[in-house]
Amino acid sequence: MFGNLGTGEIILIVLVVLILFGAKKIPELAQGLGKGMKEFKKAIREVEEDIKSVDDDKKDNDKN
Repeated sequence: MFGNLGTGEIILIVLVVLILFGAKKIPELAQGLGKGMKEFKKAIREVEEDIKSVDDDKKDNDKN
């Protein structure tokens, strides 16, 4: 998930985030990030459905 990041690097990143935003802001940031990811996944799913729909329509037209 984190690629080649080790435990030390992850701890350093967490400390930097704590210093920059403070402990009180982190839940709000996490909530915003979660909502953003949810919207992004929803958009990807909708695009995939649209592509599949167009592909199915094309296959149906090719049969006729």
